[in-house]
Amino acid sequence: MAYNFRPATLADAEAISKLGASVFEKTFGYATPAADLKEYLNKTYNPPAIAAEIDNSQRSIFVAVDPEGHIRGFSTLAYQTSKPCVDAVEGAVELQRMYVDTTTHGRGVGWGLLRCIEREAMERGYRSIWLSSFSENIPTRNAYERWGFRHVGDEDFIIADTIHKDIIMLKALDA
Repeated sequence: MAYNFRPATLADAEAISKLGASVFEKTFGYATPAADLKEYLNKTYNPPAIAAEIDNSQRSIFVAVDPEGHIRGFSTLAYQTSKPCVDAVEGAVELQRMYVDTTTHGRGVGWGLLRCIEREAMERGYRSIWLSSFSENIPTRNAYERWGFRHVGDEDFIIADTIHKDIIMLKALDA
């Protein structure tokens, strides 16, 4: 199946919010109390919040759209963010989110979104990309490693009273 990769528009906010909440719940749901997870999802993945991110000049969001017009993945590049383990890396930008519909795993959606993010980052003068990923999400970590990311640090990701362990990964961009 061929996917169309393009920048997100405000009209995509509802679909992105639904996909983001679904993927996040599948990833963290087993490890986060239900009430805390629901509160986090309602705050983070609602259409107005996603629309504000799409409209934010400090973000670039891309979507993967299937031939029927359904959004099957999205990725977010966040400018002017950092973590201590990447502070010394000149020209680094954050891949803040990369969420892919589980029904399309292994079909090139994540790779296509990463290519969009890399092109955008290079066009803006960045030389590397860093990300934070749930340490227990081994398939995602393996994909990032295949795509050239390496583990450079660790951090806590906190949802209410639950502390999740994340890894920080970094990739140099080819000019």
